Amino acid sequence: MPSFSKRGDIAAFLAMDVMAKAKEKSREGEAICHMEVGQPGTPAPDKVRRRAKQALDEEIIGYTEALGLPSLRARIAVHYKDEYGVTIKPEQVVITTGSSAGFVLAFLATLDAGDKVAVPRPGYPCYREILKSLDVQPHFLPLGFDNNWQPEISQIEEAIKKNKIKALLLASPSNPTGVVMEDALVRDIANLAKANNVWFIMDEIYHGLVYDQEVMTLAGFNEATIVLNSFSKYYSMTGWRIGWMVVPPNLVRTIEKLSQNLFISPPCLSQIAAIAAFEAKDELEEIKAGYRANREILQNGLLEVGIKRMAPAEGAFYIYADMSDFTDDSLAFSQNLLQTHGIAACPGLDFDEVNGRYMMRFSYAGSEAEIVEAVKRLKEKPLS
Repeated sequence: MPSFSKRGDIAAFLAMDVMAKAKEKSREGEAICHMEVGQPGTPAPDKVRRRAKQALDEEIIGYTEALGLPSLRARIAVHYKDEYGVTIKPEQVVITTGSSAGFVLAFLATLDAGDKVAVPRPGYPCYREILKSLDVQPHFLPLGFDNNWQPEISQIEEAIKKNKIKALLLASPSNPTGVVMEDALVRDIANLAKANNVWFIMDEIYHGLVYDQEVMTLAGFNEATIVLNSFSKYYSMTGWRIGWMVVPPNLVRTIEKLSQNLFISPPCLSQIAAIAAFEAKDELEEIKAGYRANREILQNGLLEVGIKRMAPAEGAFYIYADMSDFTDDSLAFSQNLLQTHGIAACPGLDFDEVNGRYMMRFSYAGSEAEIVEAVKRLKEKPLS
């Protein structure tokens, strides 16, 4: 047999592995509490679904421009003005097949094989694995309780000067911690990156899901900044596979050519429907209120079963919990939790290959009834 590509020799996305096992148990008739993936437990907003049905009945669902429907790009530009008071040109907006395709496009447009990219640890695991598949080297920025799960300027400066990074990738709110970076820190990092000719790629996919503070966007901040977002999380459209980027004007053509060749175009039906998502804020805010309630239920429940330390869950819909009193092998703990409690949760090793063995991520994006049941199960059987 011919040899396999080294680029394909990357780690599994453990959250997806847990989900597959949990769904197998569900199909076998077991009642599983799903807290393993960042997936809203609600369907897309009613206006989105109605618009999609109308398009199926009345319109041709075919290829669109590689950069996306002009109408959706224009509506996203309006969103930035309405939501943040930031003016960007529709031409700077690139529609992508989920934020996942956005990362691939951003990396290919800015990085060459052998380059280094600073990424947070813990952080979304697909960052490092996509980079590895492109023969780009992740340089990790360790985060934890000591620095409130936020990068420090000194870490960024060292990564630039000593490790010669070509790009920096951060997220706010963060997956898995839910931490929201301070606006002043975001600005300082963006200015530092620009001054050192380093690309700053900012993952804002959990914008909209910030509970007790305002948050800034880096969209259009400077010509060294790329912002990624998606309709998956706040807009409750995970399976529609539709996201977007805001990029500097001089990068648009490069990304367009890459998108033409890699993806042809983003999904047409999803783009048409996504325009309606911006008119569904009342429904979306109700969903968000449910997440807030779930967060309180889960935090209190975890404390009651002896889980003492958690990252500040300021945004997104995760609690990243220190399980060191119970395990030093979060993968085995996750497997046991599914087997003994019927609770699917994600091992911290997915997000941090060093200290993640002591951590677990619990998603509270499901229904309130599911979160209540999970807490009940945790209380009924000792953790081990």
